[in-house]
Amino acid sequence: MNGQVFKLLALVLVILGAGLLIWGFQLSSGTANEIARSLTGSHSDAVMYRYIGGAISLAAGAFLFLKSK
Repeated sequence: MNGQVFKLLALVLVILGAGLLIWGFQLSSGTANEIARSLTGSHSDAVMYRYIGGAISLAAGAFLFLKSK
């Protein structure tokens, strides 16, 4: 695979990761999450899945972008 493919894949992963992080942030202020946080003291599973998936995707995209140079 040439560097262009890695850069394109890296860009897609970074955009996907940023989107998941933003989506998780928006969900964290929702009513369901506020109730879950008041009862359990932590965010709901849906929010945490988006945060974790976004962070992993963003890190993988950054790694691929830096490796393809």
